[in-house]
Amino acid sequence: MEARIVGGGIAGLATAAGLTRAGWRVRVHERAEALADDGTGLGMWPNAVRALGELGLADELRRRGEPQRPGVIRRWDGRTLAEIDTDRIRRRTGEDVYVVARPELLALLFESLPDGTVHFGREGTGDADVLIGADGAHSAVRRRLFGARHGLRDTGLTVWRGVVGAGVRSAGEVWGPKAKFGYSPLTADRTNFYAVLETPPARRGPAEEHASLLAHFGRWPEPVPSVLRQASPDELLRHSLHYLDPPLPSYVVGNTALAGDAAHTMTPDLGQGACQALLDGLTLARCLARASTAADVRAALREYDRRRRRPTQRIATAARWLGRVSTARRGTGVRDAVVRSAAVLSG
Repeated sequence: MEARIVGGGIAGLATAAGLTRAGWRVRVHERAEALADDGTGLGMWPNAVRALGELGLADELRRRGEPQRPGVIRRWDGRTLAEIDTDRIRRRTGEDVYVVARPELLALLFESLPDGTVHFGREGTGDADVLIGADGAHSAVRRRLFGARHGLRDTGLTVWRGVVGAGVRSAGEVWGPKAKFGYSPLTADRTNFYAVLETPPARRGPAEEHASLLAHFGRWPEPVPSVLRQASPDELLRHSLHYLDPPLPSYVVGNTALAGDAAHTMTPDLGQGACQALLDGLTLARCLARASTAADVRAALREYDRRRRRPTQRIATAARWLGRVSTARRGTGVRDAVVRSAAVLSG
């Protein structure tokens, strides 16, 4: 059996790795000329680490990544709202949460594939037993299947991401009115960070945008100002935050399936985008592993849709809700009281 995968990101490469291990012939068509070499840290939660374990890649993830240390969520005035107890997660699941740079995760998946699996600089073309659209938030495969009605909606927020060459002792997130700032150790001497603000009315040059971020976050509690001052304006990555709405009625049409952001573009507020893309790929490969006829393929894709659509859409909804709560302009006192109470009740 042969699969054609459109998109060589996390979802596409994970699907390719799973199907290759199951004995399928796989061709990945990636329109970029090479693997992406930009991007900041990604949180790999225990479910994603287990998924990589099934591909034989968990040990290499642990080598390339860093365990996430316990951290804290604070207000912009320094008051603590909740603790992020990653030690508790490890005790409960038997696995750490890891932070790994996006290029490292892509390279890890790519290196697990047979030579010639990924074809760079090509759009998805040709026939196969199954077509998988893993072509990201602006998916052409999704648009072809469902039209423009199921499209991206703007949150009105923009995120600036980066990595600085200095370490922080622990991870954390700071919430303010219509803004937030997060940071986490990427290695002992490198820190991943992101800053979220309302989208400016016009795009500015890198130096001006960096100055604007410093003006907004410069008086927030440490290490926020220190991290931001060390950021290189020319290396800041800027993206508008979007989500897919309305949710898709299915991730499958005929012998075509959607995976990753193509299926469930979500805001990054729960740190689950990369994890869910990996799980999509692994689940899709599991379902298709024993398919040997066109009827088998259709049944396998229906099973994939049954297993993945509802969970990922619930996570996307929760991420969007948390994004609204964490960057609320009004009612922050009530929000903070609820967050503190939830933290106490959850231990």
